Amino acid sequence: MPRIRANGLEIEYEETGSPDDPMILLVSGYMGQMTEWPDRFKQALADTGRRVVVFDNRDIGLTLAIDDPALEDRVPPPMEDLMQGAAEGQPVHERVPYVLDDMAADAAALIEALGAEQADVLGLSMGGMIVQLMALNHPERVRTLMPVMTTSGDPDLPPSEPEALEALTAEPESETLEAIGDLAVRTYHAIGSHPDLRAPDEDLRAGAIADLQRANRPLGLARQFAALLAQPRWHDRLGSVEQPTLVLHGAMDRLIPPEAGRDIARRIPGAEIEIIDKWGHDLPEAVVPDLLNRILPFLERTSKAATA
Repeated sequence: MPRIRANGLEIEYEETGSPDDPMILLVSGYMGQMTEWPDRFKQALADTGRRVVVFDNRDIGLTLAIDDPALEDRVPPPMEDLMQGAAEGQPVHERVPYVLDDMAADAAALIEALGAEQADVLGLSMGGMIVQLMALNHPERVRTLMPVMTTSGDPDLPPSEPEALEALTAEPESETLEAIGDLAVRTYHAIGSHPDLRAPDEDLRAGAIADLQRANRPLGLARQFAALLAQPRWHDRLGSVEQPTLVLHGAMDRLIPPEAGRDIARRIPGAEIEIIDKWGHDLPEAVVPDLLNRILPFLERTSKAATA
């Protein structure tokens, strides 16, 4: 797959559709490589005249953490220290290699590096936080905003269910491929969709193993999580977002409860929100039609409004 330099990084990316069409940038969440996006989803967007771009965020997949190789082995502070420091109002962002603001700058620079003025931006989970920060910090690069299964960052919102958070941060029983696959199955049973939508266990297991074989970046995962915890809060800035916004959330999301999505929609003027039944904190093939049925009309409406 191609690689391009943006914001001081060599970013691994992939395109579907014509480079002459308007761009839609899909931003993955914590631990998510660009391979997580279903081909059916990307192709459906491309078939409606979109240049679909996916990429590996810094520190995951085949995109490196930072431009300085000497910092590649830098270990972030313990999660508990960052959480306590943030709760006490300490400037914990100064103690980590990067924060989500830096990842938003990466994504904005990628749009420009690929020759586009703007893009429709859609982000999942941590990626949904990143696209909000893109709209706030780099509004000139964002045409429309789609935060998905994510939060405004308000610390007063309902927390994750304990079982879901434990599943997200659990470690495999061993370093074998079998253990990695088993952990993925347990994780998505805890945070994923209703069985009517959730991917079959064999697909979950195979996907986790394929991702590990593509890139194994344990320090990268630790630094990404540190970036998430140390990011200065942004919820009180969302009232300044001017881009058309569609918020999507699953009714069964136990990791980031639906109230978090509703909070984003309340804070952004004119934002639309759709809560999808039986959907959890995952991206199974079975939910793709529901997503497209909401995203495609939104893109069509906003495109017509922009040219009216």
